Amino acid sequence: MNVKNHKEALKEDIFSIISGAAAELDMDSYVIGGFVRDYLLNRDIPKDIDIVAIGSGIELARKVSEKLQKKPKVQVFKNFGTAMLRWKDLEVEFVGARKESYRSDSRKPVVENGTLKDDQDRRDFTINALAFSLQKENFGDLLDPFDGVGDLKQKLIRTPLDPDITYSDDPLRMLRAIRFASQLHFKIFPESLEAISRNKDRIKIISKERVVDELNKILGSDKPSTGLSLLFRTGLLHIILPELTRLQGIEEKEGQKHKDNFWHTLEVVDNISEHTDDLWLRWAALLHDIGKAPTKRFDKKVGWTFHGHEFVGSKMVYKLFKRLRMPLNEKMKFVQKMVLMSSRPIVLAQDIVTDSAVRRLVFDAGDHVDDLMTLCEADITTKNPKKFRKYHHNFKIVRQKIVEVEERDHIRNFQPPVSGEDIMKTFNLSPSREIGIIKDAIKEAILEGDIPNEYEAARDFMLKKGKELGLEPGKG
Repeated sequence: MNVKNHKEALKEDIFSIISGAAAELDMDSYVIGGFVRDYLLNRDIPKDIDIVAIGSGIELARKVSEKLQKKPKVQVFKNFGTAMLRWKDLEVEFVGARKESYRSDSRKPVVENGTLKDDQDRRDFTINALAFSLQKENFGDLLDPFDGVGDLKQKLIRTPLDPDITYSDDPLRMLRAIRFASQLHFKIFPESLEAISRNKDRIKIISKERVVDELNKILGSDKPSTGLSLLFRTGLLHIILPELTRLQGIEEKEGQKHKDNFWHTLEVVDNISEHTDDLWLRWAALLHDIGKAPTKRFDKKVGWTFHGHEFVGSKMVYKLFKRLRMPLNEKMKFVQKMVLMSSRPIVLAQDIVTDSAVRRLVFDAGDHVDDLMTLCEADITTKNPKKFRKYHHNFKIVRQKIVEVEERDHIRNFQPPVSGEDIMKTFNLSPSREIGIIKDAIKEAILEGDIPNEYEAARDFMLKKGKELGLEPGKG
């Protein structure tokens, strides 16, 4: 056991206050988990601190609150035997040391009071079982019963006890192992990785919300493909996101192959992660090709096709979000829109870029046109340097055209300068089909560049279109 002292990690007043409060209650207390791990890794120290007490964590939290200025409110979670208080910008959670046993149909344990060793035994990984003592006589000593420090040095994710028991007891730990591997750039201990594959079906007892929380953290890491490929290798991704795993594989017919759309997708997610931290844009990158599995066809003349995969994929986004209990709000609609439009700029980048095509792109994408361009640039995964340079050069032209068209025509989220009310007044009409026809014609004329996006030009066009429909100003 490594007993090196780390007093310097515990400079904040809160630690000496907890130490004093625990001494008054005649109980031992320790900082455990993420705070210790991240301090030893020289990472940003997390703002949530876990304190384990050999006794009542709730009692200790209340005593600490009494000793702090302004006596912060203690939130008590009786069902879990924990308490939490906020101090400055920190969230401090207190729990009594415990040992746990599990039933096969639940990740909620039967809990008994225990020792520090019991509490460290029940932790998910050796690197999260590390603790600093808060006792006056050995304040700052590191308690490391499973050589978590060695695993930190070797960049290993390993369970304190038998991994089959650890993962079967609480299957969420399988996702946490993969998430830590992705966030910390660690490897999962081989025996532990095999145990995840063996226990993968246990993930089904975990709530969708908890699963998505871990998925979001994996997607939020610097290189999400690390975690996503581990999810795939262990079989967890087949259970959680079957729409994605169905993209895996290359089929060959009559000597013609298509690319592996699953591994392509992971490349796209990594590419976009270099340019944006927007979680929902990363989700759009992850799901941009999911419509390719159900739309895949082989045609003897043209080879493999995926006609309409963007439209089919955007419909699949809603079902996927609903199944995983993800938000069915503007965030979901944004992902749908990105998936639906994901090929539009790519088509533009291959052809001569016309003003009218750019106007339509800006009009349809609205405020999300820059996000859409970022997604499409990330979608360039060709290994041919000449093609790679050509596509990126063409996308620069498209981006420049977008700026020019925007400055000149103000197309983004535009409404035709002549409203339905104007048309009704001009031609003395009540609500009718003709109003919609005229409005659409004005919109099309502006998008095509036939008339500028200005009131007078739009009004003249309205009068002309009205005449074609047999309407005259002031007459019904």
